[in-house]
Amino acid sequence: MKIALGADHAGYRLKDVIIPFIESLGHQVIDYGCSCADSVDYPDYALKVCEDVVSGEADKGILICGTGIGMSIAANKVPGIRCALVHDLFSAKATREHNDTNVLALGERVIGPGVAEEIVKIWLETEFSQGVRHQNRINKVQNIEDRFAIHP
Repeated sequence: MKIALGADHAGYRLKDVIIPFIESLGHQVIDYGCSCADSVDYPDYALKVCEDVVSGEADKGILICGTGIGMSIAANKVPGIRCALVHDLFSAKATREHNDTNVLALGERVIGPGVAEEIVKIWLETEFSQGVRHQNRINKVQNIEDRFAIHP
């Protein structure tokens, strides 16, 4: 799989741990930065990653900031993105099985690198269950997105 990855200044250290870990699992990574502690705006990085996921340039995306909250909010503004903020193993599995998420948000200030690696591994390896009830719910979310979409 090709994974687009982006972080802000509060998440770049965890990003630098996660990239080689993802590569060790046999996946390709597109690194959108950032790579330093200088203050940057998380929506810029979320947008780059989400554009790759929506266009098909990347299969999935991972976003990291201090808490993961800002990144997840920004990501979920992009039509076609289903981003989940995850800080535990159960949620990593459930969000793929039940919600077919295509972007994962993590908080560097909330979890350590070991837990982050476990979350990423589970999230990347878990397939959508294809359950009818889950697909129906995803369709309803898509209908909400369509309803509020701005059409030029």
